[in-house]
Amino acid sequence: MLEAQLKVVKQQILENDRRVRASARETELGRRLMEIPGVGPLPLLASAFVATVADPHAFKSGRCLSAWIGLVPKQNSSGGKERLGSISKAGNRYLRQLLVVGAMAVIRYAERNGTRRPWLVQLMARRTTKVAAVALANKTARMVWALMTSGERYREPIIA
Repeated sequence: MLEAQLKVVKQQILENDRRVRASARETELGRRLMEIPGVGPLPLLASAFVATVADPHAFKSGRCLSAWIGLVPKQNSSGGKERLGSISKAGNRYLRQLLVVGAMAVIRYAERNGTRRPWLVQLMARRTTKVAAVALANKTARMVWALMTSGERYREPIIA
């Protein structure tokens, strides 16, 4: 009896996954977001952004969206001296986790195959992998906000 219930639950999960993928690919915004490295060809993160951030214009900037997700450093500033700590982790935990996982995938790919992004190469040379992943996730969230508000497509950075 439990085995039959488990099979039914697995079928329902697979069907829901198919629906999520289909809904993300149906919308033009979802297809544009899936072009960003770290959001990727799997529509899970793109559909999560489309579902969670209904109006990207509600955020003043990409930093505000990133702060809402919880990817910006805490500020312990006093007397004109700026002190930045670890990320705040206040906000949407699900989006934050998906962004960090996507950033880790981009970093792992860059470690194996190299990358043409000088910012990422310099970051990986200065910081540990997980810290670099959080910084890249922050940057990805800001790119997502920019693409959602402007209506443009993702363009690879040009090496000067």
